[in-house]
Amino acid sequence: MQSRSLRRRSRELLLATFLLALPAPPLPAIAGDGEANIRPGVNEKYLAPDLDIDHWKEIFEGESREIFRSRREIVGALGLEPGMRVADIGAGTGLFLEPLAKAVGPEGRVYAVDISPVFVEHLKRRAARAGLSQVAVVQSRERSAGLPEASVDLIFLCDVYHHFEYPRSTMASLERALRPGGWLVVIDFERIPGESRDWILDHVRAGKREVTAEIAAAGFLLEDEVKVEGLRENYLLRLRKP
Repeated sequence: MQSRSLRRRSRELLLATFLLALPAPPLPAIAGDGEANIRPGVNEKYLAPDLDIDHWKEIFEGESREIFRSRREIVGALGLEPGMRVADIGAGTGLFLEPLAKAVGPEGRVYAVDISPVFVEHLKRRAARAGLSQVAVVQSRERSAGLPEASVDLIFLCDVYHHFEYPRSTMASLERALRPGGWLVVIDFERIPGESRDWILDHVRAGKREVTAEIAAAGFLLEDEVKVEGLRENYLLRLRKP
């Protein structure tokens, strides 16, 4: 048993070494009184007051999306327990609202966080209709998730890191919101020139190595990469706050 544990830890260290061996391209330096916007306009469509919920629900919660097809396996990989406090950053139309609430139970707490005012109102209605009293919906901002300090045990970023316009500031706000020893789970697209689809290459700013290095710079430690059944274009990383 001990030898298997040592071998597993060795594989994790090799993974961390591989991902962090080369320095990632630095994020834009902070100029003047704030961080430079690294993805101007990437979230503009979600801020529209006439945002079509049905349209985005079809996209986010349709069988064509591998995240939707693997949603049960993804939630299972989070290792949630009753009573835990989890934040779903970029909750969108609420794909993970019910399964996360079920995993933490009525004594737990799910913070459904989104930058879109229309999504925020939709999430409130969805939680109310489902009787999910453990769900709190939070309006985030461009530079901050808007969560209290040390308020959550696990932060869940699913296909959202590449939407951060101010990743350094946003990750700092997430680091503050996570309790010491808490977990950060990141799902995002594999971005591999020559292999990934053109849409991914155009839409996603950074690959796994760069994302991991940027998040490590925010104070998180890479623990492992979890292989989730059904995920082919996305990876899942688990990181920990010391």
